[in-house]
Amino acid sequence: MTPHDGRDQAWQRLTLGALGVVYGDIGTSPLYTIRECFGAATGIAPTLPNVLGILSLVFWSLILVVTVKYVLFILRADNRGEGGTLALMALVAERLGAGPRRRWALALGMVGAALFFGDALLTPAISVLSAVEGLKVAAPVLETWIVPAAIVILVALFAVQKRGTGLVGGLFGPVMIVWFAVLGALGAVSIAQTPAVLAAANPAYAIAFFAEHELVGFLALGVVVLAVTGCEALYADLGHFGRRAMSLAWLFVALPGLLLNYFGQGALLLRAPAAVENPFYLLVPSWGLYPMIALATLATVIASQAVISGAYSLSRQAVLIGFLPRLTIRHTSTREMGQVYMPHVNAFLFAGVLALVLGFHTSSNLAAAYGIAVTGLMVATTVLAYFYLRRVRGWGRAAAGALVAPFLAIDAAFFLATLVKIPEGGWVSLLMAALVFTVIAVWVSQRGAAQRRAEADALPLADFVARIAEKQKAAPGGNGTRRVPGTAVFLSQRAGVVPHALLHNLKHNHVLHDRVAIVTVETADRPWVPLAERVEFEKLGCGFYRIRARYGFMQSPNVPAVLEQCDGREGFAAEPMTTSYFFGRDKFIARAAHGLGRWREAMFIFLQRNAISAADFFRIPANRTVELGTQIEI
Repeated sequence: MTPHDGRDQAWQRLTLGALGVVYGDIGTSPLYTIRECFGAATGIAPTLPNVLGILSLVFWSLILVVTVKYVLFILRADNRGEGGTLALMALVAERLGAGPRRRWALALGMVGAALFFGDALLTPAISVLSAVEGLKVAAPVLETWIVPAAIVILVALFAVQKRGTGLVGGLFGPVMIVWFAVLGALGAVSIAQTPAVLAAANPAYAIAFFAEHELVGFLALGVVVLAVTGCEALYADLGHFGRRAMSLAWLFVALPGLLLNYFGQGALLLRAPAAVENPFYLLVPSWGLYPMIALATLATVIASQAVISGAYSLSRQAVLIGFLPRLTIRHTSTREMGQVYMPHVNAFLFAGVLALVLGFHTSSNLAAAYGIAVTGLMVATTVLAYFYLRRVRGWGRAAAGALVAPFLAIDAAFFLATLVKIPEGGWVSLLMAALVFTVIAVWVSQRGAAQRRAEADALPLADFVARIAEKQKAAPGGNGTRRVPGTAVFLSQRAGVVPHALLHNLKHNHVLHDRVAIVTVETADRPWVPLAERVEFEKLGCGFYRIRARYGFMQSPNVPAVLEQCDGREGFAAEPMTTSYFFGRDKFIARAAHGLGRWREAMFIFLQRNAISAADFFRIPANRTVELGTQIEI
């Protein structure tokens, strides 16, 4: 096999993987989009002008929003190969430096992360329900079993998360290829019977639809947006598959299959307007209904899995950036670093999805709540993309504004159109997003305030080492601070100050180890930090060493590995059996605050107490750790 053949096979694997992971959400949108466009929520009748108008809106939404904006533009706005709202925020914030613009960029990142969680709750619920609702078309007597069947599928889906997706991940791509092929075939057969539906590709029908329906036509965008939900997954998974593979998968497989199916459903409505009850399943021959229900269920499970995995990845980034407290992160694959499982996030998503299914019962009811979080996230990404063009690419205001303004106008139109869904259920996603945003905002602000108070009287490390050296010179006979064999490791959030744990250990135990390492772990504004650039090592004298370890926001810190990398440098030794790790277990106490200050402090203390220990987070052996408590008033 030639190197060229190997490269071709690599691109094929990446493209297949992109189909399975990235396009599951947007690929299952035909299950409900056209049905909801002509549902009771819009009151639009499936007449010839209306069908062509809606199809034209769907067609141009897929072309302009997904193809032009995301595939051709946003995928190029990468942070050293990684994508997603937080990755873009980190890159922009790095270039903006300190100041109000940086704070605005961080706020947009927080909003984007919060909105993603609102979307992550709705996607599994609406996708699985819409697939199982095919039972009603196949046999109306089975309608009462739709919700129980959906719950069983969702329970199984969340239960297997702890085992990881590696074993089933190989099936995702082939299943989605079959799914898009079936979508396209069903649509093509229907289009062949009513080829006049292809006229909807003319944008004049979308314009005429707006002119005829005015406000109702504009509000219909709140339902049309269902066709592009999941487009943020393209950006979030950029680092896993790369722009080329994702673009090929979209342009040559996903997009043709989706367009053919949407136009096929439109052709069916032109022939039989009564099919508006469920045009997707009524497009399927009666003999193929049950196999199609099974295939659709598999596709929606894959779509849900993609969103759940995305929530894990986003949460992991948020923890490492400092947006969330330390949470348990379990790696489920020895080969793929991106495959992680987070029990706290899994429990939150499962409880939320189950509540949505039991509360809304049908995918139509959920569709009324769907879209606000997605469109809000699209707006946040577009605004960050403007700063990316200005600060990273060096574009002028006029050029950057000219490119971003049309996308922002489309995103804003979708967002405003979805706001009418708030009383009908849209408040659910906004409530979930507001909850997540509040947690992030409280954690970031209160943690910063607590750190400033804790470090207000911090002792500079250089001064401390100088004092130790003076004491040893003044007491050469050993009457100074006693040194004991071994290496002591103290973690410090700031590299230039003495950790409280070190001071407490010296105060209570009156000893210092022969070698004392002050380790600071920092998260860089980029996804990956190479091993060669990870560690900064400095010998301070008198047996003290300062070590700074830098990890990317897509990497998991490992302090023992950092020490191993430093072993043997300038007399430093990190033999595992003679190395002890000392941590400061901070206990925060609320001041006598009133009003808003009280609940913020209470929430921060709750989050702090429920965060996992630093030893677990930094992968330090439990039998080598010592915790020393510190009480801090906030």
